[in-house]
Amino acid sequence: MTKTTKKNVLPEKWQNATKAIKATQVAFDMDEKIQYQIRRQALEQGLSPSDQIRHILGLPCSKRPKRPRLTVSLNQQDYELLAQKYSLESSQQLEIKKIVVDELISFAKKNEQ
Repeated sequence: MTKTTKKNVLPEKWQNATKAIKATQVAFDMDEKIQYQIRRQALEQGLSPSDQIRHILGLPCSKRPKRPRLTVSLNQQDYELLAQKYSLESSQQLEIKKIVVDELISFAKKNEQ
């Protein structure tokens, strides 16, 4: 019988993530109109595009509620441009993020139909 060493045991909070680690993300190249329809239906049903695809394929979807959020990847040059726009230092990323959120909210409210 072998003794389990501490270094071979995952922390408890990571043990549930092992299934996700084994999953493979699959990308589908298809016509923009098809992609738009799937994304629109997902939005109307309060689903992510990924969950909408799982629903269409008859696969189980996560039941846990997801935080509604938008994401964008920002590199250092982006932070420098935004810092200049907002009269901040590029190192003030949290302040930049707060202003960006306010700008996105203003955009959405201005474009409500």
